[in-house]
Amino acid sequence: MRLLLDESIPRQLGSRFPESFETRTVQRMGWTGRSNGDLLRLAQTNGFDAFITADQGVEHQQNPYQLPMPVVILIARRTRIAELEPLIPEVIDLLTRSVEKGFYRIAG
Repeated sequence: MRLLLDESIPRQLGSRFPESFETRTVQRMGWTGRSNGDLLRLAQTNGFDAFITADQGVEHQQNPYQLPMPVVILIARRTRIAELEPLIPEVIDLLTRSVEKGFYRIAG
């Protein structure tokens, strides 16, 4: 499964996923500064299966019926690796199930 990690996610979080998950960051893809809508379209075009973000505003910016993929929103007090890493097992559990396009909130 290919995951795109938004700019709001620490880059190191990608290494916390098992090898069966290929993670790329927005920065690594050269897509820094793009809107969430653009990122979702680019992710779909480039074969990503899900978008991971800590931007809780994405739900209000995007039409849930027109999402090209699942969008997982990580909710923690801060977007530091120590606070987001404990959420990874739940993200993995969610994405290994047959998940529909839509918003999924995972809170710590």
